[in-house]
Amino acid sequence: MIVTLTANPSLDRTVALTGPLVRGAVHRAAATRVDPGGKGVNVARVLRAAGRPVLAVLPGNTGDPLLTALDDHGIGYRAVPTGGPARSNITVAEPDGTTTKLNEPGPAYTDGTLESLRHTVVDTAAAAHWLVMSGSLPPGVPADWYADLVRSVRAAVDGSACRIAVDTSESPLLSLAAGFPDAAPDLLKPNSDELAQLTGADATTLESAAAAGDTGPVVTAGRRLVERGVGAVLATLGAAGAVLVTADGAWHAVPGPVTARSTVGAGDSSLAGYLVAELAGLDPAERLRHAVAYGSAAVALPGTTLPGPDDVDTGAVEVTPIRPRPLGTPSPALPHHQ
Repeated sequence: MIVTLTANPSLDRTVALTGPLVRGAVHRAAATRVDPGGKGVNVARVLRAAGRPVLAVLPGNTGDPLLTALDDHGIGYRAVPTGGPARSNITVAEPDGTTTKLNEPGPAYTDGTLESLRHTVVDTAAAAHWLVMSGSLPPGVPADWYADLVRSVRAAVDGSACRIAVDTSESPLLSLAAGFPDAAPDLLKPNSDELAQLTGADATTLESAAAAGDTGPVVTAGRRLVERGVGAVLATLGAAGAVLVTADGAWHAVPGPVTARSTVGAGDSSLAGYLVAELAGLDPAERLRHAVAYGSAAVALPGTTLPGPDDVDTGAVEVTPIRPRPLGTPSPALPHHQ
């Protein structure tokens, strides 16, 4: 079982346009669709499509269209009652793959809701192989809530097989890192911007260097996080693929040719692909291969559509081991904003 936590879930409406988006103009939609959303929900959707047992934990009230949408997708969930409905997000998808997102902030939660959510996460994690904490936090939730939750789960499930993956950004990510090593997850999935936030590096340089074949800056950033207690760093780098860094090594994977239709859910799909491979007992290089294959499959799909196994081509992904730095060699300086 994999448990996903989405603290700030949403109902995602995608509007597909027939041409480019023009500010102030009237557009007619070619198609629309509505899906349950939020990063943890996205991970759950991909895992469910892959036939993996998954349980989504999230705030939600009986009768909320979000929970109805989860039922429609066949995703099991534990919902914690809240004071209001889930937020609604709008994605505008253009034919060339450009996506514009309008995300509501989400409702504020009472202390009682947060405590119920924490208790539900800890309770379900006891029987889980992985707990995935993904996405932003609602307004008013302390930035260090993820860090405290990692500690709570570890204290409650001491001795169990449950491992923790985290995918978040900005203040919750920085607060999580401030709690390392106690709050360090078994898997951290930053993109280039988030890796830069954690290490002070320049995000554009990290991604462009990897695209040019120089993964050194990304590996250096990942190793610094591993040295602080993170089990593995899965850094997704857009068209440059992804880099996986563990205490035992580092690997770089690049996708085959992809016609981009939407970037929505690509990172969540990458995380799900990694977990699919891990549950199958595959080695780190193959976990990275699956992560990139799932992420690139998501990019090739329109709007908020997420990949199933038939959309994924692991054979098109090239994985290269990265030679380790000799023992005693100091870490090179990371590129910073000028």
